[in-house]
Amino acid sequence: MVCYKIFIAPKASKDLRKLPKDILRSISGEIDYLANNPRPTNCKKLKGAYAEEYRIRIRSDYRVLYQINDNEKFIHVLRILHRKESYR
Repeated sequence: MVCYKIFIAPKASKDLRKLPKDILRSISGEIDYLANNPRPTNCKKLKGAYAEEYRIRIRSDYRVLYQINDNEKFIHVLRILHRKESYR
């Protein structure tokens, strides 16, 4: 099994700092899991302006938006947002 490297964008890092600790633990665990499985069963490939991005739901209220580079085995976490702010 090949592990992907994870890069967290500055905006996503800022998003993480704003989260409550219990949600932060859940999201951190899910992001770590992406290194072994970048397309888990709960991920969705986005369409339109976000066509190169994927999202996973965390606790049904939060979204992790990310891109996958399969050639370089790299995951770029773009944003971590509450669902009401995710697609603005």
